[in-house]
Amino acid sequence: MGRSTGVNISDAIIKTGDDSLSIGDGSQHINVEKVTCGPGHGISVGSLGKYHNEEPVVGVTVKNCTLINTMNGIRVKTWPDSPASVATDLHFEDIIMNNVGNPILINQEYCPYDQCQAKVPSQVKISDVSFQGICSMSGTFYQTKKRETENIGMKLNIAAISLLLLLTSVAEVSGDTYFDVTKYGAQADGKTDISQALLTAWEAACASPIASRVVIPAGIYALGQVTIEGPCKAPINLIVKGTVRAPVDTSRFKPQAGWVAFQHLDQFTLSGYGVFDGQGQSVWGQKCSRTKYCHQLPINLRFNFLTNSIIKDITSKDSKQFHINVLGCRNITFFQVAITAPEDSQNTDGIHIGRSRGVNITHSTIQTGDDCVSIGDGSEQIDITKVNCGPGHGISVGSLGLYKNEAPVIGIRVKNCTLSDTTNGVRVKTWPSSPQGTATEMHFHDIVMNNVSNPIIIDQEYCPHNQCNLQMLQRIYGTAWENEEQLKAYLHFKEEAKRRDHRRLGIDLDLFSIQDEAGGGLVFWHPKGAILKILSVEPSLLHKIEHHFKNAKCLSSNWMGIRVPAKLPMVLIFEDLYTWNVFLYLFLDS
Repeated sequence: MGRSTGVNISDAIIKTGDDSLSIGDGSQHINVEKVTCGPGHGISVGSLGKYHNEEPVVGVTVKNCTLINTMNGIRVKTWPDSPASVATDLHFEDIIMNNVGNPILINQEYCPYDQCQAKVPSQVKISDVSFQGICSMSGTFYQTKKRETENIGMKLNIAAISLLLLLTSVAEVSGDTYFDVTKYGAQADGKTDISQALLTAWEAACASPIASRVVIPAGIYALGQVTIEGPCKAPINLIVKGTVRAPVDTSRFKPQAGWVAFQHLDQFTLSGYGVFDGQGQSVWGQKCSRTKYCHQLPINLRFNFLTNSIIKDITSKDSKQFHINVLGCRNITFFQVAITAPEDSQNTDGIHIGRSRGVNITHSTIQTGDDCVSIGDGSEQIDITKVNCGPGHGISVGSLGLYKNEAPVIGIRVKNCTLSDTTNGVRVKTWPSSPQGTATEMHFHDIVMNNVSNPIIIDQEYCPHNQCNLQMLQRIYGTAWENEEQLKAYLHFKEEAKRRDHRRLGIDLDLFSIQDEAGGGLVFWHPKGAILKILSVEPSLLHKIEHHFKNAKCLSSNWMGIRVPAKLPMVLIFEDLYTWNVFLYLFLDS
């Protein structure tokens, strides 16, 4: 496109032999969104500066796009020895790049046929360029080619959220960098424990001075509790193509440990379209409340103290407890991860994050019996995009404040997600009477909710077993809504939720009471189940109502009349809530 204003390209697929999109001079307010690009040369601003009197390029936004098998990702290119011009206000956000040669390239010496005066700098000034949420699965991440002169200025703003170099292609080499666990004694019979074979293959690969990969081929394998750890000498990839199954017997696990734990690794990749089957069906029926039983159960996958790593194209199935736990990690991405467990499986959170920074969860599906994603204390710069959640309990920040010395939660972004058949949507939950803590900079954008009971909850009295002191000390601030209508809707439903709280209404109406001696979850129903309900009836309707009730013989069964002051010509008392609902229907129908 060239010399155009207000061009929008959305929900498109472009496969070609050159640039998928090229933006020429004079282009202003160009918006590219939800485009899948590749093969080709990527998305380019330019080339600029080849001709005299070129007009400025102002306001280009590229967001929520996917580039696959392209030569370049995002490229800004200007000719050397060019006339003076401007390219400014260029923003690139939430872009997935898979097998892209040069994910980000700013080239001010663009010269396709090598016939340029390259020693003369480009006079095209590039400014106000930002990259945010770029997830690149390739070997080279960022390149810039420009002449450093006092006359040419380029301002780059590379956001802290997820500029992550993910070395997933480095292991695609031949020779002794390929370690097949079946060569170390693993058998795909679903019975023989392959733990030792896996650890032996891993030890050999971890010692390799060049990038390596450990492979579990297709088939069904039995795998005991293992810890796979580094540091390793080079980038390493564990490729799981088969299904690995955990022991059913919980006595074979050390308490409070994971089934498969990865720790102290840099530039690690877990991939292969395989399945980690926790076989947790036998433990889900156990009672978790008031006991620590569930917390003793193994988590399917633990990632402890990983940096610059990616987990992609794997499935976690039927975990005995949480599916995935992330602790102390920096710059880790979950891409196309599937998590599945029945809706009634207890305490099976999908991904729990704690004390980690730069965690990205994208293009994933989570179906479980608890929170799809739960974000604990010390989590910073957490990015959740294009996640399908449900069934389950939704996406939660917290619970926070249960323990002393919890670290702040800072910078949570949930965007372009879909929640279906969940008990909650997005929830922030803190314990009452907690130590002081902070949760700030939390943003929720473009979220679709289908059949979600509580779309937005900020609960500072979270107390699952009703045994808390209700004094609140946690601080939640910096939570934003995109517009005033969304804020008004939240405030309205917050008040509506209080008004409709069945626990408070039941007590206020004297329908039931809860006795501390018997426990917070046990309801004692009162005789007749209700208090007197007084209705003021218009005289013109009184005869009709009396006639209807006499014909229906209601007064002799569930209803009875009583005498009241003259201003209230008729009063009815109901014996149960369901009869009252029927009466309301009949009354309004009259």
